[in-house]
Amino acid sequence: MNSTLLCGRFELTFKRPLVMGILNITPDSFSDGSLHFQTDRAIAHARRLIDEGADIIDIGAESTRPGAQPVDVEQELQRLLPVIEALRPHDVPISVDTFKPFVMRRALQAGADMINDIYGFRQPGAIEAVTDSNCGLCVMHMQGEPRTMQSAPRYDDVVADVRAFLVERVEALLTAGVSASRVVIDPGFGFGKTAAQNYTLLRRVAELQFGDYPLVVALSRKSMIGHVTGREARDRLGGSVAGALAGIARGAKIVRVHDVALTLDAIKVWQAVENGIEE
Repeated sequence: MNSTLLCGRFELTFKRPLVMGILNITPDSFSDGSLHFQTDRAIAHARRLIDEGADIIDIGAESTRPGAQPVDVEQELQRLLPVIEALRPHDVPISVDTFKPFVMRRALQAGADMINDIYGFRQPGAIEAVTDSNCGLCVMHMQGEPRTMQSAPRYDDVVADVRAFLVERVEALLTAGVSASRVVIDPGFGFGKTAAQNYTLLRRVAELQFGDYPLVVALSRKSMIGHVTGREARDRLGGSVAGALAGIARGAKIVRVHDVALTLDAIKVWQAVENGIEE
């Protein structure tokens, strides 16, 4: 695996799994909709995640939950840009969760260090928007699109199909001149997958690995956790941490989570079990 990830202003290493803190600047996110919608609240929450130890802050200004309605470019930028600018002085990479090429360009100009694209850089102009930057790139798998992706997801073999998609999209980036050291891959838990398919992916997530690309596991508070625990989104901390550790045990190098401090505690204990500690 790549020993470092080139991520805008930063070169990230993987001495331990990295924790990506989620910041939703939306009125309709599935787990924390409207809580951090106002700019000042969003900035305050991001700073709290940084204080808790987040290695990356991932900002989303358009909900991608199942059934979500699209947001226009200007509205997305109005939400994003003030937060990016406020977080720039902090010594932490800023990731922007968007699939719109124009938003990608503007976010990078404002100082974003990573683009996290649920469409895997398939939108016309998306690859061109990031090629000349040194930002990190998170390539995610999604079947369909957010409004309809959970209607009837079908695969011949969910692991093989997701892996083939990720391989193809990474090859498209490399062909365009993107350095392999900028790329991470995400199987897209909950994006066009049933609960059974999600758990098959998680159980066999190591099989998705190819080349040296760090693997991202992002399942915090998602419906796959609720499916097993029966709990509502805000009460899925225990299940989310268990899922993150299951991913890490199978090779994930980045976990994307809402609950940074407690996830970091779990990782530290897991590492102590695996590697021991000094007497």
